[in-house]
Amino acid sequence: MSGDAQARTAAGERGERLAALLARIALSDQRAFADLYRLASPHLYAVAIRIVRDGALAEEMLQEAFVSVWHHAGTYDAAKSQPITWLTSIVRNRCLDWLRRREIDTDPLPTNDDGAPAWEPPSDGPSPVDLLIAAADAQALRGCVDLLESGPRQAIALAFFQGLSHRELASHLREPLGTVKSWIRRGLATLRRCLDAAGSAQ
Repeated sequence: MSGDAQARTAAGERGERLAALLARIALSDQRAFADLYRLASPHLYAVAIRIVRDGALAEEMLQEAFVSVWHHAGTYDAAKSQPITWLTSIVRNRCLDWLRRREIDTDPLPTNDDGAPAWEPPSDGPSPVDLLIAAADAQALRGCVDLLESGPRQAIALAFFQGLSHRELASHLREPLGTVKSWIRRGLATLRRCLDAAGSAQ
């Protein structure tokens, strides 16, 4: 088999696997969502960073896109596009929407509300989204969520279970956008440490 044929075969197998995962996600399969994140996030992160040209912002766009995937996986139609094409369009649209909003609202937010730099390099390990959604032990997840303060807990719950973006959260909670971003960042970091510790203890 030639190299091109092997590449086409591999791409076809990957597409079938992604399509199967999307079908399971449409049925609220959290493990399938975690698998999809691990398989597709490197490519989708690269798409995001090419558009927004900022690592931390690209991760934010990626997280918002995957929340959208969780809520809308049932709308994927394999007859219209390949899974990776559909996923890429969601990420691209999130990024382009952000760029359009920036043209209207030019107030820069170079730091979080506590003055800490907004940049955080991507981790090689599981992302906070991966750990949050894929946590196999629901009791451990509940215990970790209980560690959060009320603001971060409410913001994360609205983001992941109602699909609100950071800007929508700020409007809904009537808090500054920088504050909401800080809540999400700190809350996910707390959950990640807690879930890592819970996993190590098993």
